[in-house]
Formats: sequence, C-alpha cells, structure tokens
Amino acid sequence: MAASLAEPQLFTVSVPDADLALLRQKLDLTRFPDELDDAAWNYGVPLANVKRLVARWKDGYDWRAAEASINEIPMEGFGTLNVHYVHQKSEVKNAIPLLFSHGWPGHFLEVQKLLPLLTSASPDHPSFHVVAPSLPNFGFSEGVKKQGFAIVQYAETCHKLMLALGYSEYVVQGGDWGSQVIRTMAANYGVKAVKAWHTNDTSSIGPPSFSRFPRLWLQHLLTPYTEAERARIKRNELFMQKGRGYSTEQGTQPQTLGYSLADSPAGLLAWMYEKLVLWSDDYPWEDDEVLTWISIYWFSRAGPAASARIYYEQAKVVENPNHSAPWCAVPGGISFFPKELLRPPKTWARTMGNIVLEVEHGSGGHFAAHEKPHELAADLRALFGKGGPAFGVVPGKVGYD
Repeated sequence: MAASLAEPQLFTVSVPDADLALLRQKLDLTRFPDELDDAAWNYGVPLANVKRLVARWKDGYDWRAAEASINEIPMEGFGTLNVHYVHQKSEVKNAIPLLFSHGWPGHFLEVQKLLPLLTSASPDHPSFHVVAPSLPNFGFSEGVKKQGFAIVQYAETCHKLMLALGYSEYVVQGGDWGSQVIRTMAANYGVKAVKAWHTNDTSSIGPPSFSRFPRLWLQHLLTPYTEAERARIKRNELFMQKGRGYSTEQGTQPQTLGYSLADSPAGLLAWMYEKLVLWSDDYPWEDDEVLTWISIYWFSRAGPAASARIYYEQAKVVENPNHSAPWCAVPGGISFFPKELLRPPKTWARTMGNIVLEVEHGSGGHFAAHEKPHELAADLRALFGKGGPAFGVVPGKVGYD
C-alpha cells in the first residue's frame, strides 16, 4: 500500500551551496574513456558531446537560474511519504482536474510547456487544473524504503494525492511509466473517480489474445499491415536488438548500476543524455536544457539511483503468471507519435481499454509533452472539449465558464 498523505505545504527547490560545490569538484575530476575514431553514435554517446556538456555543467551552466525558473511553477509537497508536485490551477471555474504522470528518464518538468496551454481560458477549448507529481523515488519526492513499490503503488499514491487536493473526480494523462500508472489508476479507480485517460505511449502492449480479445484477435489476424506499420515493426525490432540494454540492467541489477549513477555526474549525464537524443524526433536539445534535465536527477531527494528501481519492481510483477495489463473501461485516448520507442499496430493498442480517440501525428518522439506540447494539448482538448468523445465526463467540470 502507498503511504498516507498529510496536509500540503509550499515547496521551494533550494540546493545547498555545498552540493553545488561537490558537483563541480566531481566534474573537475572526471576521467573520460577513449573512443574509436569513426564511432559516431554507434557505440553510444560520442565523447565530444559528453566533454562539452561536462565542461558547461562545471563552469558555464547556472543552476541557480534554473532553480529560480522552476520555483515560478506553483509547487507543494505532502507527508508522510513526502510527494512533491506541481499544482497549476486554471482561472476557469469549471476547469477539468487532470493528473499528469511522467516516467523515466522524465520528471515533473515535462509538464512545464503544457501548463500555459492546458490552463488557459478560451471559449474555443476546455481548460484544466493540472497536477503533476514527482513520482516517489523521482525528483524532489521522497524515496521508498521497502521492496515491492511497483505500478499499483505509484497509482495509489497519485490517486490519494488527487483526493487530498479535493479532486474526487478527475482525468489522467501520461507517457512512459506514466502510461502504466494512469491506466492502472483508470482500471482501479475508474467510473467512481478516474473518469477518462489519455496516453502517448503504447509500448507496453502485446498482441490481442483470442481468450481476452477475440474480436481484436480476428481483426488483427485478417488485417494486413500497412506500409507505415511494417516500417514501425522494423524500428521495433531494431530497438529490441540495440536499444533496450538500459531496461535489462535497471530491471535486474539496479543497485549495481546505482553506484555509478550516484557517484559520477558524467556517468549519469551520458546514461540519460543518450536517451534524450535517441528517443526524441530530431528535437533541438540545447545544452542548458539538457543540464537542467539531468540536474533534476543529480539533486533529487532520493538520489539518481532510486529512479531505476521501478524497472526492477515492475519486472517482478510482470513475471507473475496471474499478471495481465489492466483493461480500462472508462473512455481513453491515444496520441501516436512516429518516433516513440515501440509502436505496435493499432489493433494491439486497442487492447488497452475503451478507446474513443486516436490521433496520428507526423512527427514527434518519446517525450511528447516536451517535444510536441501544442499537439498533445490539442489532442486533450479534442478528447474533452465540446463535441469530443469524453466531453463532460467529470460531472460539473467541462472546462468552460
């Protein structure tokens, strides 16, 4: 069970000067590996990229400026299990409460670009009250001290947070691990509390089985793959061959990896920077943008190693023969972005639940909220706006004055 939550308190990010000094000292002592002359990205992050970012992190990057910018976002925290979260309210009286859940290597700042879009008032689209927690073990939320804290427990924590904020009925959105968190919330607390869900990640879905989804099984069997789907299958195969080593390590030996992530800022930088670049769709990452992203992990309350444990804990759940992905009866929507890590056919994705909206985008990758905030916001507006398939699902909260 997730720990209980107490009264909210205002939260301010304030990294001690000693921690900043230690980071600079560690960066100054970085020992870099060698590199093959023509390696490029074939063996991992190029040496020149890491050297440039390490130098910038040590001498040019201004964490205090980033910290001040972060603190402009309304943030609070709960105990007993102290959960840090962003809570941006709309001025619209009947705004729709929405919980946004991140994954790995994401964090609460992924919601930053969405906030002005989702909370703005307009007669043309709905508005939302947005809650974006740092999941336990991530960011400035407390770390979990016992084994067994997996997706069900993350979902319970997020649900209790929404109830504590006075949102007894709400909708949810998430990608990466956040997709599994919000779908579990919809499955476990749907109808009564979670009224609808939306995701931009279908990577955890398998093919429809005859026993659970006979209609989809037959449809998948008889429907030939499109050219686009065949291309995605090849991309999926390439990722499974070359791109998922991180998941295997974090899902089997996270503690061993954790010593490097916790002790070496350059190691943490390379481990995560690789994912930011390769998992996005030619997104123009700026160096300071990357360094702020990585710094959230370096200065996180539980330390950067804690975030990897979600892979291990959920792997134990999936190994259970009685485990099956939750079916979400409440309305659901999916945004498909072409450079998502794994893109199964749509017949697979429809095994997730009661899908009422599907939107195919021409560009975009794994970090949809950060890469394509306008597109993602438009999809949420289409799902919950007037004439949308989930309009009015939260009683009395339609997003319009």
